[in-house]
Amino acid sequence: MDLHTVTSIIPARDRADLARLAPDVAPVAGGSWVFSETQPHLTGLVDLMAFEWPAWTMLDDDLVLSSTCTLAELAAIPDDRGWAAHPLFFQACTALLGSFKVWNVATVGGNVCASLPAGPMTSLLSGLDAVALVWRADGTDEEIPVAALVTGNGQNALGVGDVVRSFRVPASSLAARTAFRKIALSPIGRSGAVVIGRLATDGAFTLTVSGATVRPEQLRYAALPKAPALEADVSALTTWFTDPHGAADWRRAVSALLAVEIRDELEEVSR
Repeated sequence: MDLHTVTSIIPARDRADLARLAPDVAPVAGGSWVFSETQPHLTGLVDLMAFEWPAWTMLDDDLVLSSTCTLAELAAIPDDRGWAAHPLFFQACTALLGSFKVWNVATVGGNVCASLPAGPMTSLLSGLDAVALVWRADGTDEEIPVAALVTGNGQNALGVGDVVRSFRVPASSLAARTAFRKIALSPIGRSGAVVIGRLATDGAFTLTVSGATVRPEQLRYAALPKAPALEADVSALTTWFTDPHGAADWRRAVSALLAVEIRDELEEVSR
């Protein structure tokens, strides 16, 4: 869509260029959301793709994803390091309502910063306990867990002029076994619930519920809980919401069901 109010696009080649950001000047990466609808409040864009950050790198044994890494680049990360969690990359990408054309432009950071409940990159990175590196507008850096970065439906902990630089996925999460479930009211509809389970090498279990809640919700256990206890804990969450893609009571019910399926799958593969 043409953004007829935008009169300037500034390529960001160093951090100083981000000083141009303002309430009416927004950062843009792939632009799959920015250009999907009118943005009458914007007069300018700062193009983060001009940084030419590598899509992903390794830091010690952790995986660092650039915020400008596209979904296509994420899904194509080779399975050559023995990461038990590797299948989750592709699985999360398939939860995005979009074609391969969207995969080639939509970015990991853009999906998280849009902070929509159905954002699959928020689901993925929260499920793996990833930490976002935020470049604050005042020149400082701050690390924020992705599960805490997204605070509500379309809301997050970023201020005007703040930019997410990257996401660090810890080696311990990459080594964990994972299970993924997504449900929608139609075969290619927006996710009504995305549930990710992670079973660590020490037996600890983390369940992340998103899509069905206004922000990621996590339940942590020292070991796999019994199915009734897990179902009860999921049902006790309070941030369910209703929109055209699903009613809150339906989201609560299916999330509890999917959580038990995940628990049973991980119990089976750990034997």
